[in-house]
Amino acid sequence: MSNVATEDERWIEFSKELGANLARLREAAGWSQEKLAHRAGISTFTYRKLENGESNPGTPANPRLKTLVMLATALDAPLGEILPPEVPAARR
Repeated sequence: MSNVATEDERWIEFSKELGANLARLREAAGWSQEKLAHRAGISTFTYRKLENGESNPGTPANPRLKTLVMLATALDAPLGEILPPEVPAARR
């Protein structure tokens, strides 16, 4: 059971790192959360959840691929710059 908790913790950390990357790129562009959300075609509420790394308290964010691509496009950044370098192992 502790192995599952460790895996969940890794996904939570991955989501928080994803959010930190989004915030860093957004701030480098000089944009508000609202401006980036608008440019990416998503709601500000959804963007804020992504930047916080959570979809609900204690639940890691799990954005759709389309959302990530739209954010990368809006930021004029490669998708790899948004995603954290180390991806946690997925359960089968």
